[in-house]
Amino acid sequence: MAGHPAENVVIVHWHDLGRHLGAYGHASVSSPRADALAAEGILFTRAHATAPLCSPSRGSLFTGRYPHSNGLVGLAHHGWEYRADVSTLPAILSQSGWRTALFGMQHESSFPRRLGFDEFDVSNSYCEYVVDRVRTWLSDAPAEPFLLTAGFFETHRPYPADRYRSADPATVDVPDYLPDTPEVRADLAEFHGSITVADAALGEILDALSERGLDDSTWVVFLTDHGPAFPRAKSTLYEPGTGIAVIVRPPTGRGLTPLVYDELFSGVDLVPTLLELLGVSIPEEVQGVSHAAQLTTARADVEPARSEVFTAKTYHDAFDPIRAVRTKEFSYIENYTRRPILELPWDIEDSPSGRAVAPDVAGERPAYELYDLVSDPGERDNLHDDPKYAHVAEGLALRLNEWRESTGDIIPSDFVGTRISDRYTQTYALIEGLTLPSRNALSEQRGITDSTSEIYSE
Repeated sequence: MAGHPAENVVIVHWHDLGRHLGAYGHASVSSPRADALAAEGILFTRAHATAPLCSPSRGSLFTGRYPHSNGLVGLAHHGWEYRADVSTLPAILSQSGWRTALFGMQHESSFPRRLGFDEFDVSNSYCEYVVDRVRTWLSDAPAEPFLLTAGFFETHRPYPADRYRSADPATVDVPDYLPDTPEVRADLAEFHGSITVADAALGEILDALSERGLDDSTWVVFLTDHGPAFPRAKSTLYEPGTGIAVIVRPPTGRGLTPLVYDELFSGVDLVPTLLELLGVSIPEEVQGVSHAAQLTTARADVEPARSEVFTAKTYHDAFDPIRAVRTKEFSYIENYTRRPILELPWDIEDSPSGRAVAPDVAGERPAYELYDLVSDPGERDNLHDDPKYAHVAEGLALRLNEWRESTGDIIPSDFVGTRISDRYTQTYALIEGLTLPSRNALSEQRGITDSTSEIYSE
């Protein structure tokens, strides 16, 4: 398809949101600017991250490659990095004549220069600082087309009251995967308060584009990395864990009508889709597929870009290898080592919601899971051992295995020889029921520091 080389791209991404916006049916969430953006553009209803945690999911969004292909199988601040041969979206566009800039959050590398932006400021990721930097940059926007990326720390835990005004717990809709208790309602209300603040900041960026007459020539992409930081969401391969918000508003100059896009979309598809929309060649190593034709044509005979999405988890706060394939009708999950029903990341485990579910997640999860998404969208009734569904399980297992082989997915058998083995010795011991030091000692061992506080410009 013909590209439009003069078009810009603005990407705004948040943390740990999932699909918690009014546009996705969460009526108790106040998100008027994101909802309006969805009404003006393309609302993706079946978009999924490649992984349910930050660095691996973001790595796929910005490289078009799965975590085990680009190197980010775990969190960047735990030592994982892109492989040397990996090209990022900003690097590709920079080489093609776009000016590229990042302000705020990134979680793909401890070395921001590795991300391929011409300039960046990752010294502060709170939305008000990011908006100020974006406004200043847009006031003197370059003559060449540009990729401008704005990353918010919001809506990651914690949700301190001095930053976010909590919603009314009585008005909060509690997702069916969480118990409806006062503590959980209060926890969700704080989450909703952070969404409202981030939504207003998104609106300021949209206003800045409009004020500078850039709506006619700019693609606006809003997205998040994975599901919200609540039990059975973030760090799981269930729908609440990998389901993400993706909203794309085309340049008004394209004359495209708003669209609700109900086809399956994977995080690896963002790069090839944007490149094709911009008329830039897609590198051979990109593993995603482009949805550009499906998004820009009204022809009814355009086939869906994909029939399934693949998701994965290897390391989060523990070694927890899981793989899954999801179609519109079924979800099939393989768990490769013995773990609790839910392996809660520390930020969730220590939350009111984490404590509320603690008595129910101590059992051992099954090796295989199969869910009928039509009759059981909450993925509660495991049908894997039901003879009536044996052919479905076998077919999906074959598809998952073919994907793993074709993309070179190799799961380490344990921590031995991995780059984070020393850091996780104590966590691994916990899983195996051995003695551990205090949580503070573990936190020190993890060595979590802000090593990305930099400002850089060519």
